Amino acid sequence: MATGLMCKTLGSACLGIALASASPAAFALADIIETPARETSLAPSQLLTDAAKAGDRIVAVGERGHIIFSDNEGQSWTQGKVPVSVTLTGISFPTATEGWVVGHSGVVLHSQDAGATWALQLDGVAAAELAIAGKEARAAELEEQIEQAPEEEKGDLEWALDDLFFSLENMRADLEVGPVNPLLDVWFENQQHGFVVGAYGMILRTQDGGESWQDWSGRLENPSGYHLNAITRVNGGALAVVGEAGQIHVSVDNGDTWELRDTPYDGSLFGVLGTGHVNELLVFGLRGNVFLSTDLGKSWKMVPSNATATLNDGAVADDGRITLVGNGGAVLVSSNGAENFREYFRTDREAVMSVIPVSETRLLLIGAGGAKRADARGKNL
Repeated sequence: MATGLMCKTLGSACLGIALASASPAAFALADIIETPARETSLAPSQLLTDAAKAGDRIVAVGERGHIIFSDNEGQSWTQGKVPVSVTLTGISFPTATEGWVVGHSGVVLHSQDAGATWALQLDGVAAAELAIAGKEARAAELEEQIEQAPEEEKGDLEWALDDLFFSLENMRADLEVGPVNPLLDVWFENQQHGFVVGAYGMILRTQDGGESWQDWSGRLENPSGYHLNAITRVNGGALAVVGEAGQIHVSVDNGDTWELRDTPYDGSLFGVLGTGHVNELLVFGLRGNVFLSTDLGKSWKMVPSNATATLNDGAVADDGRITLVGNGGAVLVSSNGAENFREYFRTDREAVMSVIPVSETRLLLIGAGGAKRADARGKNL
């Protein structure tokens, strides 16, 4: 994956490289949070990272704060007005008009007009402060547990507390540099309730449309702070989050509590979606690995595939056809509920980061080359 594309899923590492050399980078980060995205006719052909439907409209996001929308299935595009210039990584529209976008430097943007204009709701400084406060509260709880625990249990609790203090030190050091950690995906159920996920195990919840946020990382079993790359809801109502080191977290109570599932793979998972059947999960990521669960992650089977390219995203069409997309122009298609996939590779071999089915025979592909209309096999129309 090219460096720019790595920043969608491992953006903190990319930014860390840039920040390690000089403290003035903190000022640069502040600048791009405060600088509106520049209007350009090239936005539809530049790097785009994700897309979603807002009613009949399609809205896509990408680098330099670009947000574009189309009312004719991607034949033409209009650029939205965006108050930041950071790379944007995830988008969710729970209604035809209300949408949220997340990106680097911990930004959360909100639109009330189907993506035409956007307002900044949260940045990385505020997000980091929420996460630090959450960890401080958990540290205080652990200290109290240690005092009351039997002697034979104190050792494990003290190790956990040491890990928590180490994580806190790192987070405070990052905060001194600036809003460096990216958010990587977003999911909203409606105009009020939603989650954002990101680097180093960050997960925040809102119940008032993003006016306020709560650190939710303590609800997930992720003591090492692995990146959380994607979140979705599947048919049947369960929520699922996937990330580094094969992390798969499932909630059956709308995100109030989460369970860590036994992972079928210890590499990074970049995407998760439902197949359309109740309680079915499809997860995918590095080296073309794809796994299917029919019981919300309690058991898994590997889905046969000859593709070895990293898979970034997927979608289910109205007719049940499942399409996964990834690096090297990979387009994988299943018409049998993910029992197996046929692999196709676009001739341009550019990475595809997201896909929107626009009919039974057409796709809109979002990626390194911008937005491209394609047939069901990924060939340009």
